[in-house]
Amino acid sequence: MELPFAESWKIKMVEPIRKSTREQREKWLKEAHYNVFQLKSEQVYIDCITDSGTGSMSDRQWAAMMMGDESYAGASSFFRLKDTITRITGFEYVIPTHQGRAAENVLFSHLVTAGSVVPGNSHFDTTKGHIESRKATALDCTIDEAKDTQLEIPFKGNVDPKKLEKALAEHADKVPFVIVTITNNTAGGQPVSMQNLREVRAIADKYKKRVILDSARFAENAYFIKTREKGYENKTIKEIVKEMFSLADGMTMSAKKDGIVNMGGFIATRHEDWYEGAKRFCIPFEGYLTYGGMNGRDMDALAVGLDENTEFENLETRIKQVEYLAKRLDEFGIPYQRPAGGHAIFVDASRILTEIPKEEFPAQTLTVELYLEAGIRGCEIGYILADRDPVTRENRFGGLDLLRLCIPRRVYTNNHMDVIAVALKNVFDRRNQIKRGVKIVWEAELMRHFTVQLERL
Repeated sequence: MELPFAESWKIKMVEPIRKSTREQREKWLKEAHYNVFQLKSEQVYIDCITDSGTGSMSDRQWAAMMMGDESYAGASSFFRLKDTITRITGFEYVIPTHQGRAAENVLFSHLVTAGSVVPGNSHFDTTKGHIESRKATALDCTIDEAKDTQLEIPFKGNVDPKKLEKALAEHADKVPFVIVTITNNTAGGQPVSMQNLREVRAIADKYKKRVILDSARFAENAYFIKTREKGYENKTIKEIVKEMFSLADGMTMSAKKDGIVNMGGFIATRHEDWYEGAKRFCIPFEGYLTYGGMNGRDMDALAVGLDENTEFENLETRIKQVEYLAKRLDEFGIPYQRPAGGHAIFVDASRILTEIPKEEFPAQTLTVELYLEAGIRGCEIGYILADRDPVTRENRFGGLDLLRLCIPRRVYTNNHMDVIAVALKNVFDRRNQIKRGVKIVWEAELMRHFTVQLERL
C-alpha cells in the first residue's frame, strides 16, 4: 500500500487563535467599513488575506538570526545574502530592500518615465501602481485562456507571444523593459513555462529589450515546471531556477513569499548600468547599499530561507496543501481558477454571486460573506483591486473578479483547510439569497483596495 502524503516538517511552536460570534463579526466589519484589511488580527480566526510575510520560519532561520550583523555599512549578513542570491539566480549585482514594492520603487525610479509602456503578464497591484503613478502604461499581454477560470491548462500564467510582439512593434521606443510575473498572481497564482520564458526572451532580444522577472514566487513556479513541463521532471528545483533566471536580465523580489521571512526584498541583475542607476535611489529611499531597509538578522534568515525553499520537499508540502483545499471545493462544486495555483485558491465570485451586478463588486461581497460566516479573512483580487482607469477614471471591469484565499507557508493544518471549505460551502449554498453587494463611499486614487471604505447595499 502506498503511504499517504505527509508534511516535510514537524511543529515546534504554536500560536493561539480564537473564534468569535457572528454578532461580533458584524460589528467589527461595519467598523472596518466592510474592508477586511481594516480588521484587527485578533478579530480573524483563519487568516488567508496574504501569504506575504505570514509564513513560519524554520529553526535554522531563527538560528541564523542570531548571526545577524547590524553594522550600518559592510555588514557580513549582506555578503552572506548576496552570495546566496548569486549562487541561486546567477545575478551578480544585488540591492536589498525592505520588501518587493520597495524593490519596484527603487528600480522603476531609474527605468520608468512618463509615457513609458511596460508590457507583462497581469501586473500585480504594486507593480501596476508603480508604473501608473509615473504616468506610464502597464500593458497586459497575458494569454486569453487565463480569463476562463474553468479551463485546465498547465501554464495559465504565460505571456501571449503575439500580444508581446505587437506591443513591442508598436511601442518599442517607449518600452524600458518587459516584466514577467512568476507565478502570475493576478491570473490566479498560475505558473509560466520555461518555453514561454524562452519565447519572451527571443522577442525581447529581437527588439533589444531587457526582461525583468517579478519573482516573489519563483520557487513555486519552478516546482510547476518540474511537475508539468516535459524535460524537467528529473531536474532539481535549483537547476530549474538557475535556468529561469538565465533567461532574464534582472529581478525584483518580495522575499516575504518564497524567501519565507516576515520582511525583506531585493533587486538583482546581471547589468552594472541597472545596478548603478538603482543605487542612486536605494540610498535616499531605503538605506545604505549593504542593508537597504533590512536588518542584518533578517538578511541572514532570508539567505537560509532561499536555500530551504528551493528544495522540492518543502515546495511539495506547501503546494499539496493548496491542492487539498481545491479538492474539498471540488466536492462542493465551488468554482475557482483552475488548476489550483501555488500559493492560493482564487474563487470565481462572478460565477457564484450571479445576482450581484459587477458595479456592486461580487468578489468583495463574497469576501465579506465568508468573514461573516466563519471569521475567515480572504482578499478581493478583482474589480476594486483593478483601480480606475487613470485617464477616464472609470472602474476597470474587464478582468476576473476573484476571492483569493492565500495559504501562509507552514502555518495551518489541513483541518483549517476543511474549515475554510465548509464555510465557503455554507455561503455557496445560500448564494441566491445574496442579491445586493457593496458600494464605494471613499477611495484612494491609487491601490485603493487597501484603504477603500464601503457600505452594504
